[in-house]
Amino acid sequence: ASRPVKNESAEDRQSQTFLRVTKQYLPHLARLCLISTFLEDGIRMWFQWNEQRDYIEATWSCGYFLATCFVLLNLIGQLGGCVLILSRNFVQYACFGLFGIIALQTVAYSILWDLKFLMRNLALGGGLLLLLAESRSEGKSMFAGVPSMGESSPKQYMQLGGRVLLVLMFMTLLHFDFNFFSILQNLVGTALIILVAIGFKTKLAALTLVLWLLVINVYFNAFWTIPAYKPMHDFLKYDFFQTTSVIGGLLLVVALGPGGVSMDEKKKEW
Repeated sequence: ASRPVKNESAEDRQSQTFLRVTKQYLPHLARLCLISTFLEDGIRMWFQWNEQRDYIEATWSCGYFLATCFVLLNLIGQLGGCVLILSRNFVQYACFGLFGIIALQTVAYSILWDLKFLMRNLALGGGLLLLLAESRSEGKSMFAGVPSMGESSPKQYMQLGGRVLLVLMFMTLLHFDFNFFSILQNLVGTALIILVAIGFKTKLAALTLVLWLLVINVYFNAFWTIPAYKPMHDFLKYDFFQTTSVIGGLLLVVALGPGGVSMDEKKKEW
């Protein structure tokens, strides 16, 4: 019975050492990656103001004024939310605002009926949930001075929900080609996302997924190699920043840990 305890202690020491080395910049890098999609989309709303407005007006027949309000709301809501999150001011309000932007865009751009884009938007929401969990002060999450059960804390369930939603991104990356490389990639990727979802060896699995996603993102979504006037440029750019946001969410998992509702936490009770 003593050997697993020693292994667990060694893992804890390694995790603590890694966090001590990276704690100065890992949470900042995670937040920057996480909000990159909203930052890029807000800037795009500025530079493609007329195109975005005309698209909404033509798609929904809502008139010039409402279409303009939609674009303005997306621009201010996303850029404002990014500024608040990066400056660590009113982070919870910023997260709720960005949740609203995701929901609004899901309906406005008919993402609800496109499974791939819907799953990616849900993964983006998972990253925001983790950011919301990070911003919650333990002292303020329950009544002051009253000890709380770890499992009943809303923060624990935010972390669980965030982890589960994050793995939806990887479902869109699976390749159904019957060759050795694709099958191996699918098996390894599926194993890692299951580990993250259930919270087992979470930090190691999340860090591995970060490295894997970085390679995939730079290789497959290299939008900078495509001329800006080609439609493929915008598609790859969209995929690149969405994947970067999920990387940010995974970096938060590495920084925060899986939370109370996880196998890693339950192992401490065994």
